[in-house]
Amino acid sequence: MACPLRCNGALKHNTEVAVPTSPSRPLSPHLTIFRWPLSMALSILTRVTGAALAVGLVLLAWWLVALANGPDAFATIDGIVDSWFGGLVLFGFTAALFLHLGNGIRHLAWDMGYGYDAETTHRSGLFVVGFTVAATLLTWIVILAA
Repeated sequence: MACPLRCNGALKHNTEVAVPTSPSRPLSPHLTIFRWPLSMALSILTRVTGAALAVGLVLLAWWLVALANGPDAFATIDGIVDSWFGGLVLFGFTAALFLHLGNGIRHLAWDMGYGYDAETTHRSGLFVVGFTVAATLLTWIVILAA
């Protein structure tokens, strides 16, 4: 049977769809075949950290309300915060804060027209990641040393 789309045999005929005969080529683009650029990953992480910071502010408000309600209410939330899980949440909140801050400053520079070429975009992304790691670790070293 002749190929219905005049494809010189590159496609085989199927009653429902025409599919490529080469198994190495995907049927459509998919995230698994792309190498994520750093800017794309940071863009997604900035949105995720923005949501995480909003949740963190609710937890901060809960902590402040417990503090205002007296020692019994505060003891409950203090027990949660002092657990390994609470420490992990606070560490993640700190990292989210610094990543969101660093990428926010990066976006301000872009809003002013600086850093749009590919090399500068990649370097500023690496700077944001380095800033996030360094600031988070430095903050927690100071907290744990006190």
